[in-house]
Order: sequence, then structure tokens, then C-alpha cells
Amino acid sequence: MLKAVLQGIVVGIANIIPGVSGGTMMVAMGLYDKLIHAITHLKSEFRQSMKLLLPIFIGAGLAIVILSRVFEFLLENYPIPTNFAFCGLIAGSLPFIFQKVKGHSVTVGKIIPMVIFFAVVILMAVMGETGGKEADVSFTLINVIKLLLVGIIAAATMVIPGVSGSMMLMLLGYYDTILRTINKFIDAVLSFDINSILVQCGILIPFGIGVIFGIFLIAKLIEFIFMKAEIHAYYAIIGLIVASPIAILLKIDWSGFSVMTLGAGIISFIAGWFVASKLGGE
Repeated sequence: MLKAVLQGIVVGIANIIPGVSGGTMMVAMGLYDKLIHAITHLKSEFRQSMKLLLPIFIGAGLAIVILSRVFEFLLENYPIPTNFAFCGLIAGSLPFIFQKVKGHSVTVGKIIPMVIFFAVVILMAVMGETGGKEADVSFTLINVIKLLLVGIIAAATMVIPGVSGSMMLMLLGYYDTILRTINKFIDAVLSFDINSILVQCGILIPFGIGVIFGIFLIAKLIEFIFMKAEIHAYYAIIGLIVASPIAILLKIDWSGFSVMTLGAGIISFIAGWFVASKLGGE
């Protein structure tokens, strides 16, 4: 139970950071196949599915709610060591992925999806440099529909290994808004400000509904892909994972670079790799 909550925290943290994939963290920790099965078979295997999903969702929720402010601070003040830690987490997942394709011959048909998805992540990183305009989230029917759609898109990309849901939010122009709304909601709850709670819920509820719908929608599609072409899918994931640290390095603010920050970055990279090795596997 405790390990599952900790794994959920890692997934939640990953979903906060643009360029870091929650789906990649799931694969790294040996959770991905189990989670997809639990989500797609929730109705027929409710008790077993909830036994797996509940602690993971609790951990992810805790990470997003509690640590969103922490990582906002760390990325603003210590971008190099913080991002290197996530590079370590991602790189540490590769041994577990290679185990999935071990014993299978390497063919052009498998290399192609790997190259394509490697390019997709790098392209997203390059596009993400410009970010997006701050989103209009005033309470109107159009904005509620937009938040639902953004939630669906974010959830779909959060579930796909190697693709960063938060980076997609940034490209859509909603990343800063959603992160700020979460922090405002926490402040409102702590100060018992009912009006502010209702305002933030007007943003978070439609977005959250979209996220839940998106997770179930994409999980069905991913399960189908893995049934039909599992090894090809894992080669695509390898391309996504290899590209993710490069994407992060492309987006790091290097203005504060020094020998000391590089040393701190190397230490945090090793720490991230160590965490991935301990939380990984079946």
C-alpha cells in the first residue's frame, strides 16, 4: 500500500513538470500494463481494480495538490538540478523497458515507430519554447466546454508514455492557469474562503471531468494497441523515453549555469536514477 502511494506520488510529480511524462514513470515502475488493465476493466473487476488504482490516485493527488507550489518554486529558483533529477528518473526507466523487448529481433518495422515518437517529443519541446497565452477561464459555457476538452487532451497525453501532459497544457496555454488555480484553491480551503473556493471549482471541476473521461478513453485505445502490436508499441515507448531527457535539457534555463550547479545537477540525476531503480520493476 505504502509503495503504491509513493509510486503515485512519483507519477503525480511527473505530471506537474512540463517535459516529464507520467506515463513514462508508470512504465518505469512496472505499473503501466496493470493500470491500463485496471482502468479498462474497472466495471467487470471493480474490487481488484480499485485495490490498485486507489493508492496510486491518492499518491498522485497528494503530489499534485501539495507539491505543485514546491516544484513551481524549485523550477523557478533551481531549474538545472531539479530538471536533472527528472532526467535521472526517466533515464532510470530504460532498463525496465529493454526487458520488455529482450529476446525479440530488431527490425526496420520496429525501429520506425521508435524514430517517429522520438521526433514527436523533440518537436513538442521545440514548440513548447514559446509557451502559450494565458487562458481565459472566466465562467462561461464556452470556457467550460474548452476546459472539458483541454482536460481530455491533457489526460490522453498524460497516459501515453514519453508524452508530457503538462507540456501539452503549456502548448495549449493552460499550464500556468491550472497550476495557479490549484494553488489558489488550496489557499481558499485553508482560509475557508467559500467564494474563492467556488470560483476555483468552476475551473477545476470541468477540467477534472475532462481528465477522467480522457483517461478512460485513451486507456481503451492503448489496450487495443498493446493487444495487436505489443513489441512495436514498446519500441515506440523507447523512442519517447530516450527523447524525454533531451526535451527537458532543451527547455532548461541555462542562464544560471556554473560548475556548482552542474555538480548539483549530476548528484540530483543520480538520485533520480536511484529512485527509479527502487520504485521500478514488477
